[in-house]
Amino acid sequence: MPRQLISSGSTFEQDMAYSRAVVDGDWVFVSGTTGFDYSTMTIADGVVDQAEQCFKNIQAALEQAGSGLQDIVRVNYVLPVASEFPSCWPVMRKYLGDVRPAATMISAGLVDPRMRIEIEVTARKRPA
Repeated sequence: MPRQLISSGSTFEQDMAYSRAVVDGDWVFVSGTTGFDYSTMTIADGVVDQAEQCFKNIQAALEQAGSGLQDIVRVNYVLPVASEFPSCWPVMRKYLGDVRPAATMISAGLVDPRMRIEIEVTARKRPA
């Protein structure tokens, strides 16, 4: 099966030479995804709103790949301010509460100071 590249249409993908997601066989690797609304290239101020948009962006990429949130097996969260992480937990439960993937949270700086969270996932497509 050939490798498939998924794009959100974000200018970041072309500028930084990456894909929103890559499908390789049954695996879907979704790049670190921030809270930008790619249709308007705007980003909310709050970490909770950004986390919500991250999951919407991830869900769209997974759907393009023939997958879904239920197929996520691994998630990595990156936040510049670690103390903001607990406020994201309700959003995480909303999208992944039944999935419960393996997870890691890292506190590190992000490329744009407006970004308060970045989420990366790996999913494995299940047979139909």
